[in-house]
Amino acid sequence: MINTHLKNIIPHLKIVMSDYLKPMKNIVVLSIFTLLLIACGNSEKPSVEKIIETNNLEEIKSKKIELSKEQSALTSEIDKLDEAINKLDPEKNLPLVTTQIVNDTVFNHYTEVQGDVATKENIIIFPEYSGVLTKVYVKEGQHVNKGAVLAKIDDGGLSSQLAQLEARAALAKTTADRQKRLWEQNIGSEIQYLETQTNYEAARNSVDQLRSQLGKTTVRAPFSGVIDQVLSDEGQVVNPGQDQLFRLVNLENMYVKAAVPEVYLSKIQPGTPVIIEIDAIGKEFEGKVRQVGNFINPNNRTFQIEVAIPNKDGLVKPNLIATVKLNDYTAQNTVIIPENTIQKNSMGENLVYVFQPESDSTGIAKKVLVKIGYSYKESMEIKAGLKPGDQLIVEGAKNLRDQQKVKIKN
Repeated sequence: MINTHLKNIIPHLKIVMSDYLKPMKNIVVLSIFTLLLIACGNSEKPSVEKIIETNNLEEIKSKKIELSKEQSALTSEIDKLDEAINKLDPEKNLPLVTTQIVNDTVFNHYTEVQGDVATKENIIIFPEYSGVLTKVYVKEGQHVNKGAVLAKIDDGGLSSQLAQLEARAALAKTTADRQKRLWEQNIGSEIQYLETQTNYEAARNSVDQLRSQLGKTTVRAPFSGVIDQVLSDEGQVVNPGQDQLFRLVNLENMYVKAAVPEVYLSKIQPGTPVIIEIDAIGKEFEGKVRQVGNFINPNNRTFQIEVAIPNKDGLVKPNLIATVKLNDYTAQNTVIIPENTIQKNSMGENLVYVFQPESDSTGIAKKVLVKIGYSYKESMEIKAGLKPGDQLIVEGAKNLRDQQKVKIKN
């Protein structure tokens, strides 16, 4: 089958041959065209698909070798073209850099210390009375209000004793009241009046004392919170100061406590703004120091601070590790640049490169000496040398020289 290109040139060949072979006989012309057609038909190479369809391994390998040679030849030609372009394009080999515009901003420097999350309402509840734990009214995770009954301890007969004492106290009161009325009518002796009043007071005090003791058999929540753990079971004998009953935690009033080096004592006071980071839950809080300790620990030369933190979603838990960032320096309207753009010369001076444009994409890298200030989180404060609007070279600055022509790629 004759390919399309050859089909297109055959009509032109007919015209040329007819012009030059008019004197020849038609048979000669016909012979020439026949040979051309045969040659053209034989020059067409079979496609890769056709070769694969033959399932001839040798022929397939031969075709692969042939195409690999053609690919190598094309690659060599492309390399020659690239070499020529590099010689003719003056901007091709310029160093590529990226830049950013310098702006004035507020720079805050923080001192970071490690702290712990805590709450003042996180306690273990112990029994105040010895006896059998007859009833537990709460379960773990349950929210309780202040004064709620958590458990009941067998009173060992205190209720009966209290009833008897209350009856005696009632009788003593009746006697005291009658004797008082008689005394007011000048009937009876003073000693009788005083004895009945004393007996009544003693009975009342005994009732109050026993009632208080009986109240200890009922375990109540000292503050509102969540029952984090139930540590004793019903039927267990419990003793004051020995057996733990419940862990009660209130997660609403959380704070962070941290030890701060004494050198920052003059910079930290109640109201100093701080930032709290808790990596475990991925949270960051802004707050203020609410308390500064008055004691310097002689072992590590630190003082304690407390910072209140919110806990609306309940994710903040006691004993989490927190990073406390104390704002110990602030500069207004200052220039901040990436710390890795600053280099040093042989004199130990700090320098950066700024881009001075010559066209839309090319310009000159100018070396500028700078005076640095504080650094924080890979950012550096620049006190002198740069001004707002300068185009700082960020990437590609390490191998530059002063007044070198560069090309911007951003």
